[in-house]
Amino acid sequence: MEVFALPAATHRALSLQTRPVTAPQLVPTAAKASVQPQKATGLAAFAAAVGAGYAVSSARQRRFARQKRLGLAATQGDEIKFAPASGDDDDEEAPALSLQLRAQGLAESLPALARLSGSIVVIKYGGAAMVKSPERTIRDVALLKALGLKPVLVHGGGPEINSWLAKVGIEPKFVRGLRVTDAATMEVVAMVLMGKVNKGIVATMGAAGVQAVGLGGVDGGLLQAKKTDDEELGFVGEVTGVKPDALLAALDAGMVPVVATVAADAEGNFLNVNADIAAAAIAGALDAEEFVLMTDVPGLLRDVKDPSSLISEVDETGAQRLIEEGIVAGGMIPKVTCCLSAIKDGVQATHIIDGRRPHALLEELFSSEGSDKQGTTICCNK
Repeated sequence: MEVFALPAATHRALSLQTRPVTAPQLVPTAAKASVQPQKATGLAAFAAAVGAGYAVSSARQRRFARQKRLGLAATQGDEIKFAPASGDDDDEEAPALSLQLRAQGLAESLPALARLSGSIVVIKYGGAAMVKSPERTIRDVALLKALGLKPVLVHGGGPEINSWLAKVGIEPKFVRGLRVTDAATMEVVAMVLMGKVNKGIVATMGAAGVQAVGLGGVDGGLLQAKKTDDEELGFVGEVTGVKPDALLAALDAGMVPVVATVAADAEGNFLNVNADIAAAAIAGALDAEEFVLMTDVPGLLRDVKDPSSLISEVDETGAQRLIEEGIVAGGMIPKVTCCLSAIKDGVQATHIIDGRRPHALLEELFSSEGSDKQGTTICCNK
Protein backbone atom coordinates (compact mmCIF):
# COMPACT_ATOMS: atom_id res chain seq x y z
CA MET A 1 0.00 0.00 0.00
CA GLU A 2 1.41 3.39 -0.98
CA VAL A 3 1.92 5.70 2.00
CA PHE A 4 1.96 9.45 1.49
CA ALA A 5 3.60 11.62 4.13
CA LEU A 6 2.10 15.06 4.68
CA PRO A 7 4.51 17.93 5.49
CA ALA A 8 5.24 18.56 9.17
CA ALA A 9 3.48 21.94 9.00
CA THR A 10 0.34 20.21 7.72
CA HIS A 11 0.33 17.76 10.64
CA ARG A 12 0.72 20.64 13.09
CA ALA A 13 -2.21 22.46 11.46
CA LEU A 14 -4.40 19.38 11.71
CA SER A 15 -3.47 18.69 15.34
CA LEU A 16 -4.12 22.28 16.39
CA GLN A 17 -7.48 22.61 14.62
CA THR A 18 -9.18 19.32 15.47
CA ARG A 19 -9.70 19.63 19.21
CA PRO A 20 -12.67 17.66 20.56
CA VAL A 21 -15.73 19.58 21.66
CA THR A 22 -18.75 17.94 23.25
CA ALA A 23 -21.80 17.96 20.99
CA PRO A 24 -21.70 21.57 19.77
CA GLN A 25 -24.55 23.17 17.92
CA LEU A 26 -23.72 23.46 14.24
CA VAL A 27 -24.60 26.39 12.03
CA PRO A 28 -23.68 27.08 8.40
CA THR A 29 -21.15 29.66 7.27
CA ALA A 30 -22.43 29.64 3.71
CA ALA A 31 -24.95 32.28 2.75
CA LYS A 32 -28.54 31.32 3.46
CA ALA A 33 -30.27 29.76 0.46
CA SER A 34 -33.50 31.22 -0.78
CA VAL A 35 -35.75 28.66 0.88
CA GLN A 36 -38.42 30.22 3.03
CA PRO A 37 -40.64 28.38 5.52
CA GLN A 38 -44.24 27.97 4.51
CA LYS A 39 -47.38 27.97 6.58
CA ALA A 40 -47.58 24.65 8.38
CA THR A 41 -50.70 22.67 7.57
CA GLY A 42 -51.33 18.94 7.30
CA LEU A 43 -48.09 17.13 6.48
CA ALA A 44 -45.97 20.23 7.06
CA ALA A 45 -47.61 20.59 10.47
CA PHE A 46 -46.53 17.07 11.37
CA ALA A 47 -42.95 17.69 10.23
CA ALA A 48 -42.72 20.97 12.09
CA ALA A 49 -44.39 19.53 15.18
CA VAL A 50 -42.13 16.54 15.63
CA GLY A 51 -39.08 18.52 14.53
CA ALA A 52 -39.84 21.22 17.06
CA GLY A 53 -40.14 18.60 19.78
CA TYR A 54 -36.52 17.64 19.28
CA ALA A 55 -35.41 21.23 18.75
CA VAL A 56 -36.43 22.27 22.26
CA SER A 57 -35.25 19.11 24.01
CA SER A 58 -33.45 19.37 27.31
CA ALA A 59 -30.31 17.97 25.68
CA ARG A 60 -30.21 20.91 23.31
CA GLN A 61 -30.75 23.36 26.16
CA ARG A 62 -27.80 21.83 27.98
CA ARG A 63 -25.67 22.29 24.85
CA PHE A 64 -26.61 25.96 24.72
CA ALA A 65 -25.49 26.37 28.31
CA ARG A 66 -22.18 24.62 27.61
CA GLN A 67 -21.61 26.81 24.53
CA LYS A 68 -22.05 29.99 26.55
CA ARG A 69 -19.68 28.77 29.23
CA LEU A 70 -17.07 27.80 26.68
CA GLY A 71 -17.58 30.93 24.56
CA LEU A 72 -16.97 29.09 21.32
CA ALA A 73 -16.27 31.25 18.29
CA ALA A 74 -16.35 30.34 14.62
CA THR A 75 -13.18 29.97 12.58
CA GLN A 76 -13.38 31.84 9.31
CA GLY A 77 -13.21 29.47 6.36
CA ASP A 78 -15.00 26.54 7.98
CA GLU A 79 -17.95 25.37 5.90
CA ILE A 80 -19.63 23.98 9.02
CA LYS A 81 -18.80 25.80 12.22
CA PHE A 82 -19.62 26.04 15.91
CA ALA A 83 -22.32 28.45 16.98
CA PRO A 84 -21.20 31.82 18.35
CA ALA A 85 -21.30 32.44 22.06
CA SER A 86 -24.54 34.40 21.67
CA GLY A 87 -26.33 31.13 20.89
CA ASP A 88 -28.10 32.49 17.82
CA ASP A 89 -30.08 29.73 16.16
CA ASP A 90 -31.40 29.20 12.69
CA ASP A 91 -34.05 31.85 12.11
CA GLU A 92 -35.81 29.90 9.39
CA GLU A 93 -37.50 27.40 11.70
CA ALA A 94 -41.28 27.45 11.37
CA PRO A 95 -43.06 29.30 14.18
CA ALA A 96 -44.31 27.28 17.14
CA LEU A 97 -47.49 25.36 16.41
CA SER A 98 -50.55 25.08 18.59
CA LEU A 99 -51.18 21.77 20.33
CA GLN A 100 -54.21 21.26 18.07
CA LEU A 101 -52.14 21.55 14.87
CA ARG A 102 -49.48 19.20 16.25
CA ALA A 103 -52.10 16.61 17.11
CA GLN A 104 -53.71 17.00 13.67
CA GLY A 105 -50.38 16.53 11.92
CA LEU A 106 -49.59 13.38 13.88
CA ALA A 107 -53.05 11.93 13.24
CA GLU A 108 -52.90 12.58 9.48
CA SER A 109 -49.48 10.95 9.25
CA LEU A 110 -50.52 7.74 11.03
CA PRO A 111 -50.94 5.67 7.80
CA ALA A 112 -47.40 6.48 6.66
CA LEU A 113 -46.01 5.86 10.14
CA ALA A 114 -47.71 2.48 10.31
CA ARG A 115 -46.48 1.55 6.82
CA LEU A 116 -42.86 2.44 7.52
CA SER A 117 -42.59 1.24 11.10
CA GLY A 118 -39.71 -1.24 11.30
CA SER A 119 -38.63 -0.52 7.72
CA ILE A 120 -35.07 0.27 6.65
CA VAL A 121 -34.68 3.74 5.13
CA VAL A 122 -31.35 4.74 3.57
CA ILE A 123 -30.66 8.48 3.46
CA LYS A 124 -27.86 10.08 1.47
CA TYR A 125 -26.87 13.21 3.36
CA GLY A 126 -24.69 15.84 1.69
CA GLY A 127 -24.56 19.05 -0.28
CA ALA A 128 -26.43 22.04 1.09
CA ALA A 129 -28.04 19.92 3.82
CA MET A 130 -24.60 19.60 5.43
CA VAL A 131 -24.00 23.36 5.30
CA LYS A 132 -27.43 24.82 5.99
CA SER A 133 -28.59 23.92 9.51
CA PRO A 134 -26.83 20.51 9.57
CA GLU A 135 -27.90 19.77 13.13
CA ARG A 136 -31.57 19.99 12.17
CA THR A 137 -31.24 17.27 9.52
CA ILE A 138 -29.33 14.99 11.89
CA ARG A 139 -32.05 15.42 14.53
CA ASP A 140 -34.69 14.54 11.94
CA VAL A 141 -32.84 11.28 11.21
CA ALA A 142 -32.67 10.58 14.95
CA LEU A 143 -36.39 11.22 15.12
CA LEU A 144 -37.06 8.59 12.45
CA LYS A 145 -35.39 6.06 14.73
CA ALA A 146 -37.48 7.22 17.68
CA LEU A 147 -40.63 6.78 15.57
CA GLY A 148 -39.82 3.12 14.88
CA LEU A 149 -38.04 3.29 11.50
CA LYS A 150 -34.54 1.94 10.88
CA PRO A 151 -32.61 4.79 9.24
CA VAL A 152 -29.15 4.34 7.72
CA LEU A 153 -27.33 7.62 7.06
CA VAL A 154 -24.76 7.68 4.25
CA HIS A 155 -22.85 10.95 4.05
CA GLY A 156 -20.46 12.85 1.88
CA GLY A 157 -18.63 15.96 3.02
CA GLY A 158 -17.54 17.98 0.02
CA PRO A 159 -17.75 21.41 1.73
CA GLU A 160 -15.74 20.23 4.72
CA ILE A 161 -13.16 18.52 2.49
CA ASN A 162 -12.72 21.71 0.46
CA SER A 163 -12.26 23.70 3.65
CA TRP A 164 -9.54 21.40 4.97
CA LEU A 165 -7.74 21.17 1.63
CA ALA A 166 -7.47 24.96 1.73
CA LYS A 167 -6.22 24.86 5.32
CA VAL A 168 -3.39 22.45 4.53
CA GLY A 169 -2.49 24.23 1.30
CA ILE A 170 -3.54 21.60 -1.24
CA GLU A 171 -4.77 23.06 -4.52
CA PRO A 172 -7.81 21.20 -5.94
CA LYS A 173 -7.27 19.68 -9.39
CA PHE A 174 -9.91 18.81 -11.96
CA VAL A 175 -9.93 16.82 -15.19
CA ARG A 176 -12.94 17.21 -17.51
CA GLY A 177 -14.84 18.70 -14.60
CA LEU A 178 -14.06 15.76 -12.28
CA ARG A 179 -12.02 16.12 -9.09
CA VAL A 180 -8.59 14.49 -9.12
CA THR A 181 -7.95 12.64 -5.87
CA ASP A 182 -4.19 12.35 -5.62
CA ALA A 183 -2.41 10.76 -2.64
CA ALA A 184 -2.30 14.00 -0.62
CA THR A 185 -5.97 14.75 -1.26
CA MET A 186 -6.96 11.18 -0.40
CA GLU A 187 -5.34 11.43 3.03
CA VAL A 188 -7.31 14.57 3.79
CA VAL A 189 -10.53 13.00 2.44
CA ALA A 190 -10.08 9.95 4.67
CA MET A 191 -9.33 12.01 7.78
CA VAL A 192 -12.20 14.44 7.24
CA LEU A 193 -14.92 11.96 6.19
CA MET A 194 -14.15 9.06 8.54
CA GLY A 195 -13.04 11.37 11.35
CA LYS A 196 -14.40 14.86 11.84
CA VAL A 197 -17.60 14.62 9.78
CA ASN A 198 -18.59 11.04 10.66
CA LYS A 199 -17.98 11.32 14.38
CA GLY A 200 -19.54 14.77 14.51
CA ILE A 201 -22.77 13.31 13.13
CA VAL A 202 -22.65 10.43 15.62
CA ALA A 203 -22.10 12.85 18.52
CA THR A 204 -24.96 15.12 17.44
CA MET A 205 -27.31 12.16 17.10
CA GLY A 206 -26.32 10.95 20.54
CA ALA A 207 -27.08 14.38 21.96
CA ALA A 208 -30.58 13.98 20.49
CA GLY A 209 -31.00 10.80 22.55
CA VAL A 210 -30.43 8.21 19.81
CA GLN A 211 -27.47 5.82 19.73
CA ALA A 212 -25.52 5.82 16.48
CA VAL A 213 -22.35 4.10 15.28
CA GLY A 214 -19.91 5.58 12.78
CA LEU A 215 -18.57 3.34 10.03
CA GLY A 216 -16.36 3.80 7.01
CA GLY A 217 -16.70 1.82 3.83
CA VAL A 218 -13.52 0.00 4.85
CA ASP A 219 -15.05 -1.38 8.07
CA GLY A 220 -16.00 -5.02 7.78
CA GLY A 221 -15.53 -4.80 4.03
CA LEU A 222 -18.73 -2.76 3.88
CA LEU A 223 -17.99 -1.11 0.52
CA GLN A 224 -16.10 -3.22 -1.97
CA ALA A 225 -14.50 -1.09 -4.65
CA LYS A 226 -11.87 -0.95 -7.35
CA LYS A 227 -9.83 1.96 -8.61
CA THR A 228 -11.44 3.66 -11.59
CA ASP A 229 -9.99 2.86 -15.00
CA ASP A 230 -9.36 6.57 -15.58
CA GLU A 231 -5.90 6.86 -14.03
CA GLU A 232 -5.94 10.66 -14.27
CA LEU A 233 -8.55 10.78 -11.49
CA GLY A 234 -6.21 9.12 -8.99
CA PHE A 235 -7.64 7.37 -5.93
CA VAL A 236 -11.27 7.38 -7.06
CA GLY A 237 -13.19 4.15 -6.57
CA GLU A 238 -16.06 2.38 -8.29
CA VAL A 239 -18.36 0.34 -6.05
CA THR A 240 -18.28 -3.34 -7.00
CA GLY A 241 -20.27 -4.75 -4.08
CA VAL A 242 -21.66 -4.21 -0.60
CA LYS A 243 -21.23 -6.45 2.44
CA PRO A 244 -24.00 -5.29 4.79
CA ASP A 245 -23.14 -7.44 7.85
CA ALA A 246 -21.87 -4.52 9.94
CA LEU A 247 -24.93 -2.42 9.07
CA LEU A 248 -27.34 -5.22 9.94
CA ALA A 249 -25.55 -5.83 13.24
CA ALA A 250 -25.87 -2.14 14.13
CA LEU A 251 -29.56 -2.09 13.20
CA ASP A 252 -30.22 -5.25 15.22
CA ALA A 253 -28.53 -3.58 18.20
CA GLY A 254 -30.93 -0.64 17.90
CA MET A 255 -28.37 1.85 16.60
CA VAL A 256 -28.33 4.16 13.59
CA PRO A 257 -25.42 3.36 11.22
CA VAL A 258 -23.64 6.46 9.91
CA VAL A 259 -21.50 5.61 6.87
CA ALA A 260 -18.58 7.59 5.45
CA THR A 261 -18.03 6.67 1.81
CA VAL A 262 -14.33 5.86 1.85
CA ALA A 263 -13.55 2.36 0.55
CA ALA A 264 -10.36 0.36 0.00
CA ASP A 265 -9.08 -1.65 -2.95
CA ALA A 266 -7.62 -5.18 -2.83
CA GLU A 267 -4.19 -3.76 -1.93
CA GLY A 268 -5.55 -1.73 0.99
CA ASN A 269 -5.38 1.71 -0.66
CA PHE A 270 -8.08 4.17 0.38
CA LEU A 271 -10.48 5.12 -2.43
CA ASN A 272 -12.80 8.11 -2.63
CA VAL A 273 -16.25 6.79 -3.61
CA ASN A 274 -19.18 8.83 -4.92
CA ALA A 275 -21.61 9.07 -1.99
CA ASP A 276 -24.77 8.96 -4.15
CA ILE A 277 -23.68 5.74 -5.85
CA ALA A 278 -22.55 4.18 -2.57
CA ALA A 279 -25.83 5.06 -0.85
CA ALA A 280 -27.89 3.55 -3.67
CA ALA A 281 -25.82 0.35 -3.55
CA ILE A 282 -26.23 0.14 0.23
CA ALA A 283 -30.00 0.62 -0.08
CA GLY A 284 -30.20 -2.25 -2.54
CA ALA A 285 -28.00 -4.54 -0.43
CA LEU A 286 -30.16 -3.89 2.65
CA ASP A 287 -33.39 -4.41 0.70
CA ALA A 288 -34.45 -1.01 2.04
CA GLU A 289 -38.05 0.11 1.77
CA GLU A 290 -37.12 3.70 0.91
CA PHE A 291 -34.05 5.54 -0.42
CA VAL A 292 -33.76 9.32 -0.06
CA LEU A 293 -31.29 11.60 -1.87
CA MET A 294 -30.92 14.99 -0.17
CA THR A 295 -29.93 17.55 -2.82
CA ASP A 296 -29.82 21.29 -3.46
CA VAL A 297 -32.96 21.36 -5.63
CA PRO A 298 -36.70 20.85 -4.88
CA GLY A 299 -36.82 17.65 -6.96
CA LEU A 300 -37.36 17.01 -10.66
CA LEU A 301 -38.69 20.06 -12.49
CA ARG A 302 -40.17 20.16 -15.99
CA ASP A 303 -38.85 23.72 -16.18
CA VAL A 304 -35.78 24.41 -14.03
CA LYS A 305 -36.78 28.09 -13.86
CA ASP A 306 -40.27 27.32 -12.56
CA PRO A 307 -40.51 25.73 -9.08
CA SER A 308 -44.23 25.12 -9.64
CA SER A 309 -43.35 22.62 -12.39
CA LEU A 310 -42.25 20.06 -9.78
CA ILE A 311 -42.86 16.43 -10.74
CA SER A 312 -44.19 14.91 -7.53
CA GLU A 313 -44.14 11.27 -8.63
CA VAL A 314 -42.91 9.26 -11.59
CA ASP A 315 -42.28 5.56 -12.22
CA GLU A 316 -39.14 3.93 -13.66
CA THR A 317 -40.28 4.20 -17.26
CA GLY A 318 -41.33 7.82 -16.82
CA ALA A 319 -38.02 8.76 -15.20
CA GLN A 320 -36.06 7.20 -18.05
CA ARG A 321 -38.23 9.08 -20.54
CA LEU A 322 -37.49 12.37 -18.75
CA ILE A 323 -33.78 11.73 -19.31
CA GLU A 324 -34.29 10.85 -22.98
CA GLU A 325 -36.38 13.99 -23.56
CA GLY A 326 -33.76 16.21 -21.92
CA ILE A 327 -36.06 17.33 -19.10
CA VAL A 328 -33.67 15.69 -16.65
CA ALA A 329 -30.21 16.88 -17.64
CA GLY A 330 -26.75 17.74 -16.35
CA GLY A 331 -26.04 16.84 -12.75
CA MET A 332 -29.52 15.46 -12.18
CA ILE A 333 -28.96 12.54 -14.58
CA PRO A 334 -26.60 10.62 -12.26
CA LYS A 335 -28.93 11.23 -9.32
CA VAL A 336 -31.93 9.82 -11.17
CA THR A 337 -29.74 6.95 -12.39
CA CYS A 338 -28.85 6.17 -8.75
CA CYS A 339 -32.54 6.06 -7.87
CA LEU A 340 -33.29 3.73 -10.77
CA SER A 341 -30.37 1.51 -9.75
CA ALA A 342 -31.73 1.24 -6.20
CA ILE A 343 -35.19 0.31 -7.50
CA LYS A 344 -33.65 -2.35 -9.75
CA ASP A 345 -31.99 -3.81 -6.64
CA GLY A 346 -35.31 -4.10 -4.80
CA VAL A 347 -35.94 -0.71 -3.15
CA GLN A 348 -39.67 0.08 -3.29
CA ALA A 349 -39.50 3.87 -3.59
CA THR A 350 -36.82 6.52 -3.96
CA HIS A 351 -36.98 10.25 -3.31
CA ILE A 352 -35.11 13.36 -4.40
CA ILE A 353 -35.62 16.22 -1.95
CA ASP A 354 -34.27 19.67 -1.16
CA GLY A 355 -32.03 19.34 1.89
CA ARG A 356 -32.22 23.10 2.49
CA ARG A 357 -35.95 22.94 3.26
CA PRO A 358 -36.72 22.61 6.98
CA HIS A 359 -37.74 19.02 7.82
CA ALA A 360 -37.96 18.05 4.14
CA LEU A 361 -37.01 14.48 5.06
CA LEU A 362 -39.96 14.10 7.41
CA GLU A 363 -42.37 15.70 4.94
CA GLU A 364 -41.34 13.39 2.13
CA LEU A 365 -41.41 10.11 4.04
CA PHE A 366 -44.68 10.76 5.84
CA SER A 367 -46.55 12.18 2.86
CA SER A 368 -49.77 10.71 1.55
CA GLU A 369 -51.52 10.82 -1.80
CA GLY A 370 -52.78 14.31 -2.51
CA SER A 371 -50.62 15.89 0.20
CA ASP A 372 -48.55 19.04 -0.14
CA LYS A 373 -45.18 17.26 -0.26
CA GLN A 374 -42.33 19.08 -1.97
CA GLY A 375 -39.94 16.42 -3.31
CA THR A 376 -40.02 13.91 -6.18
CA THR A 377 -40.78 10.22 -5.65
CA ILE A 378 -39.46 7.72 -8.20
CA CYS A 379 -41.17 4.37 -7.75
CA CYS A 380 -41.08 0.98 -9.43
CA ASN A 381 -43.31 0.29 -12.42
CA LYS A 382 -46.70 -1.06 -11.45
